[in-house]
Amino acid sequence: MPTRQCFEELEFDLPSALLSQIVTLFDEMPEGSLEAGTVQGVDDAQGVYQLFLNGTLVYIGKTDAQAGLRARLLRHSTKIRSRLNLAQDSIGFKAVRVYVFTAMDLEELLIKHYKESPTPPTWNLSGFGSNDPGRNRDHTVLKRGHFDKSYPIDLDIVVQIATTDEGASASNVLTQLKNQLAYNIRFEADPDKKSKAHPELDATTVRLVNSRDTVMSILRQVKKALGAEWQITALPGYVIAYREKSKYKEGTVIEPA
Repeated sequence: MPTRQCFEELEFDLPSALLSQIVTLFDEMPEGSLEAGTVQGVDDAQGVYQLFLNGTLVYIGKTDAQAGLRARLLRHSTKIRSRLNLAQDSIGFKAVRVYVFTAMDLEELLIKHYKESPTPPTWNLSGFGSNDPGRNRDHTVLKRGHFDKSYPIDLDIVVQIATTDEGASASNVLTQLKNQLAYNIRFEADPDKKSKAHPELDATTVRLVNSRDTVMSILRQVKKALGAEWQITALPGYVIAYREKSKYKEGTVIEPA
């Protein structure tokens, strides 16, 4: 046995050790259903998680203390309910609270590990976790396999709009839609005050036939009230309303009923 000296070196591969433990733990865990009742039992803490589609791993994510596991999983659950071609009961999850995060990118390590497996997390490369890409990307032609292309937004979701006998402004109706949906409703801003809606949206009154209706029906009524100068377009992942006449390769123009 070699004799120790008063100075020795130890090289410990912490990232590999942590990755190995988490992968083993994930393998031993059962899936939970990604519905609110189950997700509410998850601590809202930092950690990593996996999403499964019909039992196949499709997404790996991580959270921090500010946006914990419960909040993130609930957001994904709501997003899935707002998409076509996705059944809520087809999505499962596994989540692990990690008490100590180091400077390593644990999410990247997990993605790299599973990317080389027979079931790579395909949603990680599909735009699943992306936010609104912004006005400059509205004309983007999505690649095959993009999440929004495979699972476009559902415009038949029923929402409740608070209004009066006198109606509500177009900006108010669109804002209420935006606040209730898991996909974005983006509309033109005031050219002088970007934080406010375009003046015409504030000045236009919408009188809804029913305060409780589908998103599509409400958007059609908003379009009718705004008139020919305005265009409402449903893109695969969100809706836009601008004072324009434009053609979007990936979009469907919403016309009044």
